Amino acid sequence: MPSRTFLALAGWTAAAVAATLTGLAAVEIIGDGITGSTDGKALTSEQVERQLDAAKAAPSPSPGQGTGPASPSTPPDSRTPTPTATPTPTAASGRKTLSTPGGTAIAVCEGATVRLLSWAPAQGYGVESADPGPDDEHAEVKFEGTAGKVELRVRCVNGIPAGSWKQDD
Repeated sequence: MPSRTFLALAGWTAAAVAATLTGLAAVEIIGDGITGSTDGKALTSEQVERQLDAAKAAPSPSPGQGTGPASPSTPPDSRTPTPTATPTPTAASGRKTLSTPGGTAIAVCEGATVRLLSWAPAQGYGVESADPGPDDEHAEVKFEGTAGKVELRVRCVNGIPAGSWKQDD
């Protein structure tokens, strides 16, 4: 009997050690993928600008494809609405990035026709619905979060996307 107890204890100990070592190895491998390989160095502002420029030049998702999570999470600390979305020119071809407290959308005008190329909710928001167009009147995306709803409408003005948004608490 004592040898049976000893064998059971030795077997359990060996299994526990093997499981612990496997877990540590997995965390080490996954940790590199999660944190990336920045070698512990922060990026300079020039490096950030170059990476943003490269991302802007990269092909965008197919029309109507939203990005980001669709479920609400923690609301942002502050919500300061403005009457219109803040456009950021990303190309000379009538493409702009429009930002709201609920999220961001990239729109393009092809003549008088507006189309949303992509959209992403801000932290604390999800995408309630989207009508990406193409449309001669407007395209829209609705973001919803614990802080309320934000509706972004985009239309073309002289071949350039112009956005306006409203927020409901």
